[in-house]
Order: sequence, then structure tokens, then C-alpha cells
Amino acid sequence: MSKVLVTGGAGFIGSNLTEELLRRGHFVRVLDDFSTGKRENLIFDEKYPSLKVIEGDIRDLDTCQKAVEGMEYVFHQGALPSVQRSVEDPETSNAVNVGGTLNILLAARGKGVKRVIYASSSSVYGDTPTLPKHEEMPTNPLSPYALQKYVGEHYCRLFYQLYGLETISLRYFNIFGPKQDPNSLYSAVIPKFIDALVQDRPPVIFGDGEQSRDFTYIENVVQANLLAMSAEHLHGEAINIACGKRISLNQLLNVLKEILGSKIFPLYQEPRKGDVKHSLADIRKGKEIVGYEPTVGVEIGLKKTAEFFSKARILLKDK
Repeated sequence: MSKVLVTGGAGFIGSNLTEELLRRGHFVRVLDDFSTGKRENLIFDEKYPSLKVIEGDIRDLDTCQKAVEGMEYVFHQGALPSVQRSVEDPETSNAVNVGGTLNILLAARGKGVKRVIYASSSSVYGDTPTLPKHEEMPTNPLSPYALQKYVGEHYCRLFYQLYGLETISLRYFNIFGPKQDPNSLYSAVIPKFIDALVQDRPPVIFGDGEQSRDFTYIENVVQANLLAMSAEHLHGEAINIACGKRISLNQLLNVLKEILGSKIFPLYQEPRKGDVKHSLADIRKGKEIVGYEPTVGVEIGLKKTAEFFSKARILLKDK
């Protein structure tokens, strides 16, 4: 079994990845400053004594060096997520998403880490009309967050080319699933929709709802990360992680309404700056390089997610 570091391991994606790594018997160290991640996302730690948690900030190089000490692999999930947050505060998001990524790469190089798996974003493509989005097409970041993720990809590529540190960038497309926070101002659309529906409130849709996304259930993302860890050789590539299918927000809401037995209509508001209209991934390169193929479709993922949030709300009421 391997020794791995998960930055942002208390976050939505990071905690799901951490739990699966532990379940498979790996030694896992989590680095998180808990600014967006939640301690309760790591409540499974009592079952896994091999989990160690460091509270710290990736903007501090010394902290990053201590975190990677003795690690073989680094899953760099740590970031300040959200397009909207980066538009409102580009300075802080740049310090975390670019400066923090550089610190992790510097620390990994200095401590002899075998490989860094970097969480990038489909937002790097911008609003180009070409569909599906493939890795060889020109990028066009429309927000500071998207640009920062793209800069991180280039740092990963350069650290392989200049220093021989194996890296790969996983371009996530609209990830959803258990542990995603519905209460944050910057939460993704699916947990917000579910939270509104179970409380009999009208879900908010920015724009006309015909914008479409390649929504990807968290199990597929965890699988992609594990495949990236076990792949034979990686050379700084960037690959799409998605399902290769798209659904509009209006269609998505209708599916959730059917799952939850709701008849509530949405509240439409003005579109948000920096949001792209349509997103769809070509996932062939991921299959070629690491063997990635999604195993959980959108509708099954939505049912699992709705079940998780409905159960969590019942538990909160019981308390």
C-alpha cells in the first residue's frame, strides 16, 4: 500500500477520495485549512487509524514541505473553488490556486514524491462553441478561477519537463455527489436544487435554464484519481474527467423533481458573469492514458445524491 497526501482532503471531492483511499488500505495524510472543507467530512477517521490530518495553508511553503514528507503520491485537491468567488476576490483565489499549487509542486519535487495528481477544471475551455471539448483545442478562460487552474496545469507540465516530477491534470466537469455543501454562497447547482426542493422552496436558476453541463458523479472522479495514481508513466498530461453526456439545468431540475416528488417551479434570475453556456467533454484521451471510463451515470448519481441529502436532513432534524 502507498503513502499519499490529499490536499483539501476535508472538502467535497477530497473527503470522498480520502475515504476510498483509506478503504483500500493506503496511508493517507490530509492537509486542509478548513476554510471551505469541513471537519465532519472526515468523521470516518476513527475507522481508519492510518489517517493523519494536518491543519495548514497551502500558501505556506514550510507547511507544504512538512505535509509531503515521506509521501509517495500527492492528490492536489486543495483550492478556493467557484468562478463567482474568483470574480469577487481574484487576489485571494490566485494566492491559493496558483501560489498554493506551486508550493505543493516545489515541496513534492524537494521531498522525492513519485507523482502529483492535480485537480483542474473544465472552466479552462471557456465558452468556445466547439462541442465536445477535447484536450487539444484552444483554451479560453473566462474567469480568474479558470485562468488559475490553467496556470496550475502548465506548472504541472513544466515540473515534469524541467525536473522529472510525474504529474497529471484532471479537468473536472461539474462534479456532484454526497458531502457537497448546499449552504455555501458558492455551492454548485445540484446540492442547491436538492436543498430547495426538500424544503419546498423554489430553486434558483441563473439565466433561462437551457445552459447545459456534463454533470459527473463523484464516484467517477474518485475512480479517475485512483487510475491516475496507478498508471504506469505520466508526463504532465491534462485529461477530461466527465461522463461525455450533457443535460440542461431545466432537464436536471425536472429529474430531481421526479426523484423527490416535488412540483415546485424554479425562480429564474439574471445570468452570472463568467459562466459558460454549454459544456460537454470528449473523454477518449482519459481512457487512452489512464483507462478512465465513467461507471455511474447522471440519473443514478442524482438518486444517490438526493438520498444522501434527504437522509442528512432527517438526521439533523432528529438532533
